[in-house]
Amino acid sequence: MNRKAAITVTAIVSVLFAVFFLYPAVSVIGEAFRLPDGTLTFAFVGDVFRNPVYREGLWNALALGLASTLATFLIAFPLSLLSHRYDFAGRGALGVMILIPLVLPPFVGAIGIKHMLGVEGSLNALLIDAGIMNPLSPVDWLAKGRFWGIVAMNALHLYPILYMNITAALSNLDPAMEQAAENLGCPPARRLWRVTLPLAMPGIFAGSAIVFVWAFTELGVPLVFDYTRVAPVQVFDGIKDLSGNPAPYALVAIILVISALVFGVTKALFGRQTSGSQPRPKGRGGEVKLTGLRSLGCTMVFSFVFLVAALPHLGVVLLSLSDDWYQTVLPLALTFEHYVDALGDPFVVPSIKNSLIYASGATLIDLVLGIVIAWVIVRSTIKGRALLDALVMLPLAVPGLVLAFGYLALSQEGRPLYFLIGKDGSPAMLLIVAYAVRRLPYVVRSAVAGLQQSNPALEEAARSLGAGWFRTLRKVSLPLIGANLAAGGILAFAFAMLEVSDSLILAQQTEHYPITKTIYMLLSSLGDGHELAAALGVWAMVFLAIAITGAAVLAGKRGGLFRV
Repeated sequence: MNRKAAITVTAIVSVLFAVFFLYPAVSVIGEAFRLPDGTLTFAFVGDVFRNPVYREGLWNALALGLASTLATFLIAFPLSLLSHRYDFAGRGALGVMILIPLVLPPFVGAIGIKHMLGVEGSLNALLIDAGIMNPLSPVDWLAKGRFWGIVAMNALHLYPILYMNITAALSNLDPAMEQAAENLGCPPARRLWRVTLPLAMPGIFAGSAIVFVWAFTELGVPLVFDYTRVAPVQVFDGIKDLSGNPAPYALVAIILVISALVFGVTKALFGRQTSGSQPRPKGRGGEVKLTGLRSLGCTMVFSFVFLVAALPHLGVVLLSLSDDWYQTVLPLALTFEHYVDALGDPFVVPSIKNSLIYASGATLIDLVLGIVIAWVIVRSTIKGRALLDALVMLPLAVPGLVLAFGYLALSQEGRPLYFLIGKDGSPAMLLIVAYAVRRLPYVVRSAVAGLQQSNPALEEAARSLGAGWFRTLRKVSLPLIGANLAAGGILAFAFAMLEVSDSLILAQQTEHYPITKTIYMLLSSLGDGHELAAALGVWAMVFLAIAITGAAVLAGKRGGLFRV
């Protein structure tokens, strides 16, 4: 790409990000610190900290984030360590199976867990049948432990993120450092604490930062569990009175500042740490091949985690198939009618159509932008390409709740982004833009990986024969990175289809609901609303599983999809 074209692309992308990413995020902060006459004030933020309800919500959100991160670490680190150090039976297959939680949005899984842990749910039925619980006074597990139920749901959904980060960090360690400690007589436990753990800290904290921000700003699971004294739900409830209530803006600003501090501190402490993380020698170094009972023990650990993590999925599937599931361990009768009803319900079908339109539009935007951005990052020589790369990755660090609230505030009548609302009140363009901004990093990373793996000599040959940069891109580069683009596009489309924060906040009218908003609304419906929501959740789960599998296959064994 010639220098002029690279500078033009960088300028255009920077403007788009300034308008549709930085502006919504910053505007939330502005509203939290500005009086109606434009005067700077800290009163709104002070009011949040003085209000015991909002203060409790922030503390609960922080506690959820910290507890979920700790629980996630306690699951992911032992698994990563076993996978790193030992070769045991079924390690490859089990390493893939424990990533299964990624195929189900956590608030959908919460539907199944809520049915299993309710007063009339499966757990109480099992305990009553075993004679452990008095049938006249069953325990409401969720009423007594909503907080820990949300922590468990977050941990079971998010541990694959931390597992992949820690595994990658361990795989990059030089095994000679652990071997040297072993040769000096350092016992395994001390070696783990003094050598392995400190060297893996960059990967641990990178994954933990993502997990913390996700759990700290999680909206769907607390809503399903009726846990209202938490900041994200208080922001969601505050949408009903945006015009005269500055509290939601102040809450969102505080959430954004805390999230930014977590990422900033992580980057400052571990972003430049490279000690012990040089590329490993070929081979697995100190890996030990296990046999017999020790191999079986490792296999059982991975299998147990997979089975526990699959419980929300199992609960959703059973609820979607149940015709009579009340005070019993398993449904007494099964039926497929809910699946048929879910696809034939006039409330559901339009939401599927809406999600297809929103996700397709967002993916198309991401593919166009992702290709040209990746071309600038990999093929150009301008000085700003590293900054551009960092800029397009920022949506991964900013909570979806913050951006969604910013879009909502700026799309009110008379505000700058009101042009994204259709004449009939449709938020289609607003949701497409929101989805596109949130999912652009997937496509950019995939396209960058593809260009890094392709031979630039082929493009240079085309240019030497007189082809312009655009024709070279269309005729040579795109065919070479087609699989990578397809993989990134599939992931962007799939996660856009099942986006939670943007969907719940930005879609206000029934005819414009996407799938996730419809699932949430079905939960409050009488009759078979829960069963229809579960059936729609299973359709979403199957769709996302197929999409992730297809993306992994298209990306190939070189790891192109996740290479950075």
